[in-house]
Amino acid sequence: MPEFSIVIVHHQTPELLKLCLKSLKKTKDLEVQPRNHLEVEPLSKPEIIVVDSTISRQARDLIREQYPEIKYLPFKENLGYARGVNMGIKNSSGKFILILNPDVIVTDKSIQKMINFMEKHPDIGILGPQVLNFNGTHQRTFFSYYKLATMLARRSFLGRFGWFKRELDNFLMVDADPQKIQTPDWLMGSAIMVSREALNKIGTMDERFFMYFEDVDWARRFWHNDYKVVYYPEAVMYHYHQRESRSGLGLLDVIFNRKTRWHIASAIKFFWKYRNLQKIQSVK
Repeated sequence: MPEFSIVIVHHQTPELLKLCLKSLKKTKDLEVQPRNHLEVEPLSKPEIIVVDSTISRQARDLIREQYPEIKYLPFKENLGYARGVNMGIKNSSGKFILILNPDVIVTDKSIQKMINFMEKHPDIGILGPQVLNFNGTHQRTFFSYYKLATMLARRSFLGRFGWFKRELDNFLMVDADPQKIQTPDWLMGSAIMVSREALNKIGTMDERFFMYFEDVDWARRFWHNDYKVVYYPEAVMYHYHQRESRSGLGLLDVIFNRKTRWHIASAIKFFWKYRNLQKIQSVK
C-alpha cells in the first residue's frame, strides 16, 4: 500500500492540469524514500489518479505521453465534483488521500508535512493546507457553516451592512489568523487530505451534490463522527481560484450564470438534508 494517493478531478482545463502535474513531478514528496536500516523494504511510490470528467483530448495525450505512471480514468460525461472525487478514491489505495483541483500548484514538502501532522493526530479526518494566490496573498479556504442569511449576504448588497455584514464576517472567519492552526467548520475542497481510516468510517462524498457544498457536507459528517477538520498553515500550496458561481451581477447571477444555479441548488439540498437539526451551526 502506498503511503499516500493523489486524486485530481479534471474538467476541461488541460493547461492548468499540466502545471499541476509539473509541480507534483518536481516535489520531493513523490520520491521513493528509503526506510531506516532496520527495515527491508523502502516506502512505496505514491500513486496519482486523474479523473477526467468529460474527456479532454489534450489531458489524455499529456498523461499518456509525459506521465504514463499516472492512473488515468476518462469519462465521457461530466460526473460532477463529488462523483469524480469518489471515483478517484475508489481507485486509490493510499493510507492518506490528497484531493486536488487541477489548478493547484503543490510546493515542496507540503504533502509530507500534512502526512506527518495527520500521523501525529489520528483524530483529524480532513486536513487543509494554507492556500495562496499567485501574487502571494492569502486565499480564504476555511469557513463557518452556511446559514440562509449567509447566502443572501454573499449574493446581494446586504452583505456590506449591519447584521448581514456581521453574519458574513462570521462565515468568513475574518478574525481568525491564517498563520495559525484553525479548526473551522469546513474547508474548501480544492486541496484537502483525508485519512483512509476515517474515510472507511465516514464514507465518500455525497453524490447528490453535483457541484458545490459537497465539501461542506463532508466536513459536517466528519465532525459528527468525532473527527476534526483542521486548517494547517505550515503546508503551503498555490491555487488559481475563480469564483465561477459569481459573475458580479448580484442576484442576476441566478438568471445568467449556470454555476450560480448549481450553487443555489446544492445549498437547498444541504439545508434540506439537515432540516431536522435545530442549528446548522458548529457541531464541534
